[in-house]
Amino acid sequence: MRFIKSVISIAIFGMAFVGSAQKKEFTITTHQLTNNIYMLEGQGGNIGISIGEDGVLMIDSQFAPLTPKILAAIKRLSDKPIAYLANTHHHGDHTGGNENIAKLQTPIIAHDNVYRRIKDNPKQNDASLPVITFNDKLSLYINGEQVLIFHVDNAHTDGDAMLYFTKSNVLHTGDTFFNERYPYIDLNSGGSINGYINAVKSALILIDEETKIIPGHGNLSNKAEYSTFLNMMESLKSTIEIEISQGKTEDEVAANSALTKTYDDLNYGCCFISSEKIRRTFYKGLKE
Repeated sequence: MRFIKSVISIAIFGMAFVGSAQKKEFTITTHQLTNNIYMLEGQGGNIGISIGEDGVLMIDSQFAPLTPKILAAIKRLSDKPIAYLANTHHHGDHTGGNENIAKLQTPIIAHDNVYRRIKDNPKQNDASLPVITFNDKLSLYINGEQVLIFHVDNAHTDGDAMLYFTKSNVLHTGDTFFNERYPYIDLNSGGSINGYINAVKSALILIDEETKIIPGHGNLSNKAEYSTFLNMMESLKSTIEIEISQGKTEDEVAANSALTKTYDDLNYGCCFISSEKIRRTFYKGLKE
């Protein structure tokens, strides 16, 4: 039953983006972080790019219809082939272009659970599957530096990975960071409130004030903003836990906008996850 709910939630999440992409003409915006690392912003999860003599390392692939525009943006940065595609997790706004990239003979890297969830999802093709998987962490040596790819347990999903460029001091968080907005925590795909918070804490220990952060969604960021995001998560957790301890129901918590007013006033409910949705998510995740 949980898998069925997971597939449905992913489908709804994906359709919200795909439907929008089909109605609008999206462009791919390129942001330069260092002399060879970039963020591509389009529709769906932010893409990380490393270029150099070893080729292109691509992090996440957004949606299939955007692949031609994404490849054109990469081509403007480098004429080298895409040496590897790494997925931060299995959601379609991060893996939708996998099949197209795989046709370029590019190996895909992801956590073991990403393989399992794509394999079990009837809406995704086997061509989207990673060919290199890992359980805990993996080091990739490319373009003159070590890229540490590490799993964080049961955060946004059960297959989340972050990628840290050790020389360039750049972190791609995947969807363990929605900058200046409420996060989507996929409880039906193994995500959890406590796991999400712990993932952010682990990342903050690894980085410093000079680190440049590519969030899963939102603008380019830094440690201070990631810390602010953590404070929001911990504040909501404490607030909802009090409501649960007082015997409040999910619907009562969902209807009480005062619980999230501080962050609602900062427009954290701007996007896919509204303030009501985040209250429901925290209630469900903490009640389990």
